[in-house]
Amino acid sequence: MTKTAEHRPAPAAVGARQTPAPPPAGDRRRRRITDQVRAYGFLLGGLICFALFSWYPAIRAVVISFQKYTPGSSAEWVGTANFTRVLHDPEFSAAWRNTLTFTLLALLIGFAIPFVLALVLNELRHAKAFFRVVVYLPVMIPPVVSALLWKWFYDPGAGLANETLRFLHLPTSNWTNGTGTALVSLVIVATWANMGGTVLIYLAALQSIPGELYEAAELDGANLLQRVRHVTIPQTRFVILMLMLLQIIATMQVFTEPFVITGGGPENATVTVLYLIYKYAFLYNDFGGACALSVMLLVLLGIFSAVYLRLTRSGEDG
Repeated sequence: MTKTAEHRPAPAAVGARQTPAPPPAGDRRRRRITDQVRAYGFLLGGLICFALFSWYPAIRAVVISFQKYTPGSSAEWVGTANFTRVLHDPEFSAAWRNTLTFTLLALLIGFAIPFVLALVLNELRHAKAFFRVVVYLPVMIPPVVSALLWKWFYDPGAGLANETLRFLHLPTSNWTNGTGTALVSLVIVATWANMGGTVLIYLAALQSIPGELYEAAELDGANLLQRVRHVTIPQTRFVILMLMLLQIIATMQVFTEPFVITGGGPENATVTVLYLIYKYAFLYNDFGGACALSVMLLVLLGIFSAVYLRLTRSGEDG
């Protein structure tokens, strides 16, 4: 009998691409575990930074608000005495009134101007990049330097503001030295210094609006104001609302302008909550009162932050 030939696999064609064999399951599992460990390691670094520089100071401030505390001495538990003392401070009501007034003026002045500037920049056909840099330039200036420049600008004697008014034969102003004009002057400073980022965000939102909507509005005979009212604002209402809430949270923490330009004066006309916290801690050496004020501000800003997160989540769901 003849011996049957053994079945052998056919040789691979010359030049054919051979698919590499997948790694064993054990290697894949080890690689996945290594990637997860590396990712959690990077996350752990961020968590440690937040814990040391954000969460721990906040928790520590809540604890100190119920204590009589001076650095270098042992703390004494006093319950709600710090809150009671702060609430009866004459500067307390002035600080909250000035802070809320500053926030309201910032919404009236500093919220509309960036939106209008974004509309103008969006309509430009030439030199768009140049004007964007010009608008964003104040944001790149350090806040203290910006405040010092405006302090010289507002000087009642030789300041540029009054010199310009004299050149135009207009009445001069006391600016930051007058109780009725000091807070408005600081709002102008804050608006000029911080509106650059807001303008760029509005520009990004405006450029995402489909052009067909404007073309349809023009065919219906809508003028510029009607197009802004019925197309631009509805299409950007979510961005407008988010920026408004963020501006409320930011302006209620105003400190640099009162501290550098006016020192809280004249006659406590520009004392804000954050500036009063500074005075309690570093001028009065009353860290318990400063932390009590901080907790009050933290609760209020926490409410605004919760509203912001809720609206952000609902906007994403929508």
